[in-house]
Amino acid sequence: MNDRYTNTIARLILSLLVCASVLATACNKQKKRTETTEQTQTQPRKAERADKPNVKQEKLRALDEFSSIKDEKERALAIYDEIDTVLSHPRCVNCHPAGDSPYQGPDITRIGDTSPKPHQPLVVRGEDGFGAAGMRCETCHGEANFENVPGSPGWHLAPIEMAWEGKTPGAICEQIKDPERNGGKTLAQLTEHMQHDALVGYGWNPPAHLQPAPGSQKIFGELFAAWIEAGAPCPPIDRPR
Repeated sequence: MNDRYTNTIARLILSLLVCASVLATACNKQKKRTETTEQTQTQPRKAERADKPNVKQEKLRALDEFSSIKDEKERALAIYDEIDTVLSHPRCVNCHPAGDSPYQGPDITRIGDTSPKPHQPLVVRGEDGFGAAGMRCETCHGEANFENVPGSPGWHLAPIEMAWEGKTPGAICEQIKDPERNGGKTLAQLTEHMQHDALVGYGWNPPAHLQPAPGSQKIFGELFAAWIEAGAPCPPIDRPR
C-alpha cells in the first residue's frame, strides 16, 4: 500500500515537472517571438532599406571655377546652368509644384526610392500658399526639422506663378526674373532672397533621410550674385535640361 502511494506521488511529481518544463519552453518561444516582432517593427528591414544613404550630396562648382571662360555672357550662362542644378533639385521643386499639392522625398535611405512622390497626407496650397483651413503647413512643419519631418520658419508652397515642376532651365530663368511672377522682387532683392532666406536655406539642411541640394547656400548665393551682375542672361526656353 505504501509502495503504491509512493509510486503515485512520484508519478504525480514527474508529471508536474514535465508540465512545468513544457510551459517554460512555450513561454521562452513566445518571448523570442515577441522580441523578434518588436525588433522588426523598430528596425529597418535590410531588404527594403540601406544601412547608409545610397545617394550622396551633389557638388556645386564654386564661382572661381568659371574664371577660365573669358566671354562674359558665355561665363554667365555657364554659371546659370550651375544655379539650375539647385533650382531643379527636389529640395526646391517639391515646393514649387505645377499643381496645388507639394511633393516629398525621395527617401535616400530606402532602396529603390529615386523620385519624389505626392505629399502624404494629402495637402493643398490653400488661398495663401500656407495650406487649407484645418491642414495648415505649420500643423506639421515647425521652425526646425523634427526627426524625419522637415521644418523651417514660414513653411509654405511657392506661388503657382513660380511653379518649376516640368520647366526647362530657360523657362525657370525667365520666371525668377519677372516681377509679375516673382512677387515683385527686383534683381537685387532676388539675390538677397537666394543668399539669406531661411526657407531657401532649408534646401541644404533637410532631415537625414533626404538628400540636400548641391553645395551650400553660400556657394549658391555667390553664383547667383555673379550671374545677376553679369546681366542675368537666360538660356533658350526650349533647350532641355
